[in-house]
Amino acid sequence: MNRLFGSVRSRATLGATLVVAVALVTAGFAVVLALRSNLTAEAGTRAERSARAVAFDLAARTAYEDLTGLDGDDGPVQILDEDGGLVAASEDLERISGTATDEVKPRPAPPAPGDDDDDSDDSGDSDDSDDPDDSDHAEDSGGSGEDLAPGEIAGETTFGNGSATIDGDTEDYRFAAVDVQTHDRGRLTVYAGAPLAAEHSAVDTAQTAMLIGLPLLLGVVAGVTWMVTGRALRPVEGIRREMAAITASEDLARRVPEPGTHDEIARLARTTNETLTALEASVERQRRFVADASHELRSPIASLRTQLEVAAAHPELLDLDGAVEDTVRLQHLAADLLLLARLDAGERPADSLVDLAALAREETAGRSGVVVRTEPAQVTGSRGQLGRLLTNLLDNARRHARETVTVTVRREGAWAVLGVADDGEGVPEADRERIFERFVRLDAARSRDDGGAGLGLAIARDVAVRHGGTLTAGAAPTGGALFELRLPLVEEG
Repeated sequence: MNRLFGSVRSRATLGATLVVAVALVTAGFAVVLALRSNLTAEAGTRAERSARAVAFDLAARTAYEDLTGLDGDDGPVQILDEDGGLVAASEDLERISGTATDEVKPRPAPPAPGDDDDDSDDSGDSDDSDDPDDSDHAEDSGGSGEDLAPGEIAGETTFGNGSATIDGDTEDYRFAAVDVQTHDRGRLTVYAGAPLAAEHSAVDTAQTAMLIGLPLLLGVVAGVTWMVTGRALRPVEGIRREMAAITASEDLARRVPEPGTHDEIARLARTTNETLTALEASVERQRRFVADASHELRSPIASLRTQLEVAAAHPELLDLDGAVEDTVRLQHLAADLLLLARLDAGERPADSLVDLAALAREETAGRSGVVVRTEPAQVTGSRGQLGRLLTNLLDNARRHARETVTVTVRREGAWAVLGVADDGEGVPEADRERIFERFVRLDAARSRDDGGAGLGLAIARDVAVRHGGTLTAGAAPTGGALFELRLPLVEEG
């Protein structure tokens, strides 16, 4: 399980499927809620229409038995008086809920007025029902709370859900309640219901479609994502296999396949090949360095051993000066190799302030044939490493100079420039970069006694780079070689 979901392909497929699932479920709930709301509102509109039709007939003094809305064809109807009693209901209404009363049988009608003279007086009294006091009383007791005049229907409609059984059939209904102020029967409330069967059917259909369609759609999304990510990641697997083969064979000459696309994977392959190229060059450089170092170390060690063996057999033949010279040479070579190893390891120079003018005067003190021309120029770095750089340049210039070595320090814009020039034969233009390679000595300086091991200029170049500067070789005005060190200048505060 961990291996299955540990791949980018599996995680991408799972993530895409989960995102789509959340989006679809959210959208599905929104659709169902909107559908239910719209269909419920539509049922409420039908119920209100039925309730107002009955209220209109009541306002027109239509008798209960003559009301067309009580036939039950359009849904259950109840008519309640201002006391909440049922005065009329749909035919064959057997049960009802969701209205102000669950009664289904109307109350008995009050006795009809007589036809005698007293009855006429009573009838006159009945006409007094339009008295403002009686009217106000009826309006105050209305369910909607609106003040209604006789024959007026309330503008406000209240809604609710319930159920009813008509002639043995039970359904859910949306009920609308409308108040009407009649001329002769006081304030009445009409409840009319519209069936919610269409709403339930539509919602059930939508939910069923979601339950069936959602898994199918998620399956399609997962399958497509799996195929697309697999196709996109196929070059990555090729890169991984080739890198594994390179690691196993240690053959840095091999390269990973580069897809013909222009996407991130193609750039990754190109960057990987560039890294392999740089690594191959670094390893080859290290191999040459080790081979050259071994060769350079072998000579003084062999010479020193020979002298010691001769001295052991013939003490009178001991060349003490030669032994000391070989030992010193071996010591210097070991120090150079150690410094190069530290530079290759990325050792950062110290961030102390160094005055190149003072450093030049200090390193040239006691050297014959050296001319110094300086101006103050401060840089940051390691005084020891920069001193070693200048010493190597001075030693190199002394070996090639005829008479004079010139050291200059000047400020040039944002740079401090230290120059070491000699009046020798100079360096051919084709060799001005090659002389900075390790263990490289030009033909004129091949003698180990005079030319050293060929590490001085390489060390100087590495120190310059580590200090954020450059070291270049050129032609001096006097015709010899000119080495210029450029370092970022630090302005004096």
